[in-house]
Amino acid sequence: MNLENISKYMCLILRHKPEAIGITLDEHGWANVVELIDGIRKDNPGFDLDHLYEIVETDSNGRYSFNEDKTLIRCNQGHSIPVDVELEEKQPPEFLYHGTGEKYVVSIDQIGLIPKSRLYVHLSSDVDTAEKVGQRHGKEVVYQVASGQMYRDGYKFYLSVNNVWLTKEVPTKYLER
Repeated sequence: MNLENISKYMCLILRHKPEAIGITLDEHGWANVVELIDGIRKDNPGFDLDHLYEIVETDSNGRYSFNEDKTLIRCNQGHSIPVDVELEEKQPPEFLYHGTGEKYVVSIDQIGLIPKSRLYVHLSSDVDTAEKVGQRHGKEVVYQVASGQMYRDGYKFYLSVNNVWLTKEVPTKYLER
């Protein structure tokens, strides 16, 4: 059983397609743990609660959270389906960073950063993380975002529980390569 592949599948389910295994998420993105395990087990016989715990505990990006009694699970951010993951508005640092692929530069330079199929634009607090994200999309390009100025201009920022900064958009005037 390849837990890395199951983790990717679980991310797809909890962020984008819960119906793929016949489950539903509540308005805050929470899924019932037993239903999730049963749904994953259909294609991965033997998958159980211990495997789920291992995926959550070893995920280097901190993608998942359990509720207090571990009966519910959700992805911390990255959803394309409308859920409220109960993000707290926060004042960002003066600069944040966005990693992307070179193939997206022309579009970003014209229209800024938009969430596309997701609910928010994802930003990181350091260049290294942004570079790693950008490498997933080919030759990486990192944008510096004038997040402090955006905040002073009235834009809202949120910090997810796994330290990803989120905002609805980043206009071009706040971007620098």
